[in-house]
Amino acid sequence: MSVLTSRPPTVTGRPRRGSRFSWTVMLLLSVAITGYSVGQYAAGSLQDLAADRVGLAPTYADRPFAVQVAFYVHIVTAGLALAVGPFQFVRAIRRRFPRVHRWIGRGYVGAVGLGSVAALVMSCFNSVAFAGFFGFGGLAVLWGWTTYRGYRAAREGDFAAHEAWMIRSFALTFAAPTLRLWFGVLILAQVLAGDAGGDVEKMVGQAYAAVPFLCWLPNLVVAELMVRRRNLPGLRFVVP
Repeated sequence: MSVLTSRPPTVTGRPRRGSRFSWTVMLLLSVAITGYSVGQYAAGSLQDLAADRVGLAPTYADRPFAVQVAFYVHIVTAGLALAVGPFQFVRAIRRRFPRVHRWIGRGYVGAVGLGSVAALVMSCFNSVAFAGFFGFGGLAVLWGWTTYRGYRAAREGDFAAHEAWMIRSFALTFAAPTLRLWFGVLILAQVLAGDAGGDVEKMVGQAYAAVPFLCWLPNLVVAELMVRRRNLPGLRFVVP
């Protein structure tokens, strides 16, 4: 039986210095999406927001109370994880203020722990049926799992594996911005192709049906490339 595990790095050395510009763009997108997402759902009740067709409010306004609670838990905790996540990768904080880094990490892990469970609940009530259940549900499971592996590696003192797993974890956290980016790209592609005949609701539905997987699978590919470029423990299939 094959299992997914991490392989030891083949080269020992310091991680490559990331681009400050890329980090800044990632931070700005993370903060912008956090502010936008939390802000729009704090503007009123789900029922009021659903009447105005705000975001996901129409999908969850009539769901059971427990699902609505999961919805709000996910919005808040995913926003927190997205906002603090980029600071985990600031080398100056890790080196000069390790205690601050640990507390940021604890906040991030706690937020993902709650957010991933809430997201899994939400995936059972999404608006795009099985595509949403498997896409968003798979994202929720992997989000929690990669974060747990990163936390466990840190507790065991394996900081190379810890960094690798947290890169993967934040790549999944970053699905929130990439979902919106892909959504815009898919809408634009339909407009340019004229596939929906100007029917905005149809274009939105077709675009949203693709993002449950598209918002995070490419992110994991990029994350694994980053892991390997930094000579951190990569992934491989092994037979136990």
